[in-house]
Amino acid sequence: MEHVVSSAESATIIAFTGDIDLQTSPDARKALLAIVGNGTGILVNLAGVGYIDSSGVASLVECLQSAKKSGQKMALVSLSEGALRVLQLARLDRVFKICDTVDEGVAAVA
Repeated sequence: MEHVVSSAESATIIAFTGDIDLQTSPDARKALLAIVGNGTGILVNLAGVGYIDSSGVASLVECLQSAKKSGQKMALVSLSEGALRVLQLARLDRVFKICDTVDEGVAAVA
């Protein structure tokens, strides 16, 4: 698993590639929490994530909770089919704001 952090307007985008599982989720968690509190909206791009397990989902949930406490909005963008399926099975597609594109995400967290 790798990640890249970039900016777009009033949002910080973190794009993951590879699997987010028990082995890689601690690094994903650290990367996510590092951008909490920076004053911008948070977009998590999961287009390059083929597989995400419960530990990866827990990292996303922790980021969402921390972002809310910091007064930030968070959205998931460009979800791969596998990532979306896991979130739907856990019914977390009702908890997270999910956007098809980065542009939609930027508008959602503005």
